[in-house]
Amino acid sequence: MSVEESAYNLIRESKEGIFQNELWKMLEIDSRKCSRVVSKLLDEDLIIREQAVSNGARTYLLKVKEEEKPCFDLLLSGEMFSPCAGCRDACQPEICGKLTAWVENLNDNEETGEMC
Repeated sequence: MSVEESAYNLIRESKEGIFQNELWKMLEIDSRKCSRVVSKLLDEDLIIREQAVSNGARTYLLKVKEEEKPCFDLLLSGEMFSPCAGCRDACQPEICGKLTAWVENLNDNEETGEMC
């Protein structure tokens, strides 16, 4: 396993992120080598780096870059998928029975606390 892979795995395993000045100690490399490893991970768009202070020293907080996932939660009401998504009916929303049932299910989920 390469140093870059080890660094990425350590960063990924830390939910809150990891300070760069701790990373090089964990990897048992010097700070310059760690900077090159971090630069490579940044260039590959795998991590993000934020300025931070750790034990009074300026450093960077390193976190894994989250992949943007499509949010289908907005189309779900409990287990019901929005009837309007992909609908080919030329209906009026005010009188659509499928839409009315979906909205009522939204209200039921809101009352029972089942929303995301």
